[in-house]
Amino acid sequence: MEQRSSKERAWWAQFDALEMGSGWDESDVRKPQILVDDVYGDSHPGSVHLNRLSEQARYGVFEKGGYPAQYHCTDICDGCAQGGPGMHVVLASREAIANMVEMHASAVQWDGMILSSSCDKSVPAHLKAIARMDIPSIFIPGGSMRPGPDATTSILAGDISLRQKRKDAITPEEIRNYKLTGCPSCGACAFLGTASTMQCMAEALGLALPGSALVPATMRDIFDYARAAGRQIMELVRRDIHPSQILTESAFRNAIIVHSAIGGSTNATLHLPSIAKELGYDLPIELFDEINHKVPHIGNITPSGMHQTESFWFAGGVPMIELMLKDMLDLDVMTVTGKTLGENLEDLQRSSWFSRNLGYLHNYGLKRDDVILPVDQVKEIGSIAVMKGNIAPEGSVFKYSACVPEQRKVTGPARVFDCEQDAYNAVVEHRIHPGDIMVIRYEGPRGAGMPEMLMETEAIVCDPTINGKVALITDGRFSGATRGAAIGHISPEAASGGPIAFIEDGDLISYDCEKRQINMTGIHGVPCSPEKASEELRKRSKKGIPERSEKRKGFYKFYTDHAVSAMKGAGLE
Repeated sequence: MEQRSSKERAWWAQFDALEMGSGWDESDVRKPQILVDDVYGDSHPGSVHLNRLSEQARYGVFEKGGYPAQYHCTDICDGCAQGGPGMHVVLASREAIANMVEMHASAVQWDGMILSSSCDKSVPAHLKAIARMDIPSIFIPGGSMRPGPDATTSILAGDISLRQKRKDAITPEEIRNYKLTGCPSCGACAFLGTASTMQCMAEALGLALPGSALVPATMRDIFDYARAAGRQIMELVRRDIHPSQILTESAFRNAIIVHSAIGGSTNATLHLPSIAKELGYDLPIELFDEINHKVPHIGNITPSGMHQTESFWFAGGVPMIELMLKDMLDLDVMTVTGKTLGENLEDLQRSSWFSRNLGYLHNYGLKRDDVILPVDQVKEIGSIAVMKGNIAPEGSVFKYSACVPEQRKVTGPARVFDCEQDAYNAVVEHRIHPGDIMVIRYEGPRGAGMPEMLMETEAIVCDPTINGKVALITDGRFSGATRGAAIGHISPEAASGGPIAFIEDGDLISYDCEKRQINMTGIHGVPCSPEKASEELRKRSKKGIPERSEKRKGFYKFYTDHAVSAMKGAGLE
């Protein structure tokens, strides 16, 4: 097998000398060379264990006659950045990581590539890099964190943090106990947030081995998958199977179907189009809505359901979703196994994979039907709506599966804030009342790097006086853990002069999930038609938007100067 780097090796003798100076020998430099790149680091539980997965992947490469080289570019955590200025750079980090992997993968002509990550921005960054580089590649998901006490997750932080700010609402012991138990192991947080969703998307796209998404990160199985990925990359190199043969338009459609069925994070509506763009595809936001009108929501997984991600894996995970919805999927798509999706599902059935882990569910007193609902028993179709109207002409995204039915069609007065911190303080200080519709703007990709609003949404749902009675709309984004009436990605965003910039306190906002509409329908409390409200917004727009008050620099400035609309994936133009 000729190396992709053979021309460079013949051209410049120092190439081999440098590798041998790093511990390779003369036979190693002639083997197929595999880049093993991960986001290992001490930054958070989703990354702290990835060096062990990469080590197993390297063993697999060695077994099949290749030579692996290990690289790192660590990621950052939304949870650590929550509520502070660090959150403004979190989405931008997706682009930085993808670019860094591109640098690693371009400086040497690798024969193949293995990438490993667990979390919100690193997984889509790696999928973007795989699509961009288009060399034989395989992705290793970093798996799921263990459950907390009483089947809780780290998202208890919302309640804890809110009560910390209210007099006599919490004890120091309660805070300490949460800190000691909120994140009991490595792996992605145990709810179906963006981290877990994007692991599922990697598998649904065909870039990860079947069944590898959301393996409990402390179980032996995750190391088996990593070792198998190392072996399989050599087969992909031998057969010259490239990501562009896997990441077809049918593969993306399959992934959106799985996303709808499990109740995945709204952030996938940013990440999947951005990945597709690397291949020259336009993945329109309307496709998400079309699919969500048809697909049964069968994943009973928190926050849209009851159970945690390790239980979902025990119940059969992504392959069980695909098996149950096989009539809706294109089973002929190619995957990293070198086989089609249909062939993969047949192999899993023959190997007893679907039944092998059910005993772990029984440890919790659960059966498969509790976690993955039978299709014929499902009442809810889809999980995400794309709504448009005079305040969101390009669109907005609403995860209705995590919202009570009473909050899926609402009219109320706008309470307008130009940043999340001001809105959060209003909740803490009891200045938000039942029926209000909170508007948080200038938080889109160009406004503030598109931070997530988990701190805000958790404050609302953890306050019994307004939980289920207050809606939030924003040009920012939400965590996959978000619950309640939360409508994000309003586009065009305020910083680009979108209509949301010109809503004023007391204006009436109406949205209707079933009709997929969101509009301003009243001026300072006086009802009017959407058309009249649109005219009022146009008049107000003549005054323009304020200039940024702070001076930005570095990559954050570059991102906010060049980011595209959330409806196009919020990547760089």
